[in-house]
Amino acid sequence: MLFSEKAFEREHIVVTGASRGIGREAALQLVSSGAFVTLTGRNRKKLEEVEGECQSRQGEVQVVIADLNDEKDRRKLVKSVEEFAPVTGLVNSAGILNSGEADQISEEELRSVMEVNYFSTAFLTQSLYEEMKKRKRGAVVNVTSLSGLRGTDGNLAYCASKFALTGFTQSFAHEAIRSNIRVNAVAPGFVDTEMGRQAVEAKAGREGRTFEEQWELAKAGNPSGRITTSSEVASAILFLLSEASGNIVGESMKISGGSVMR
Repeated sequence: MLFSEKAFEREHIVVTGASRGIGREAALQLVSSGAFVTLTGRNRKKLEEVEGECQSRQGEVQVVIADLNDEKDRRKLVKSVEEFAPVTGLVNSAGILNSGEADQISEEELRSVMEVNYFSTAFLTQSLYEEMKKRKRGAVVNVTSLSGLRGTDGNLAYCASKFALTGFTQSFAHEAIRSNIRVNAVAPGFVDTEMGRQAVEAKAGREGRTFEEQWELAKAGNPSGRITTSSEVASAILFLLSEASGNIVGESMKISGGSVMR
């Protein structure tokens, strides 16, 4: 574990998309490092499973079921967060995948990806920022992607949404730091999660390969020769939430196995 069991003592971190993948792993590492954590997402069963795992590590957590596209649900979440403990950090990990070329994506699909991956994240961040600003202390980490730093084939909607989130991260960072609130992002490539495997499977389908063939190609495309784990991404998130990254502002930390070096 990267941080000690008291590294985030008395910190209250909200984690969206906490029911699986990167969000789940970030929540587990945070409670293991002493944080209070609010877990939020739409899947009650999976969130309660993560809650149980957190509690088995003696973590103090609350679960708030919320669809972040819904303004009422966002208000409910913010109210629950403030009643639990003053918020000091936010991990925006909620997101969905869409694979398709420009002539294949419907207006509904494009709007849906932008709503989940960008708009709902921006709106929730605005609300929790108001609370952090009162105390002039906090950190926000957005989970973007290498797809938010360069375009890729068959990835139009997803890339657009992640580019938007990268821009939001940089612009918001300029404003928030005036209130001693740091805003950064992590930008992983393929990650060994359910969603990451879906992305590899979609690419395999477009290129006429099996999943196994595409997975091996993805590994070979990284100088490290392997796929990033959710634990590695979560550790980077904790670093950016911590005082160890005190003068890192507006950055998108690439986690690419060396595939993108710029």
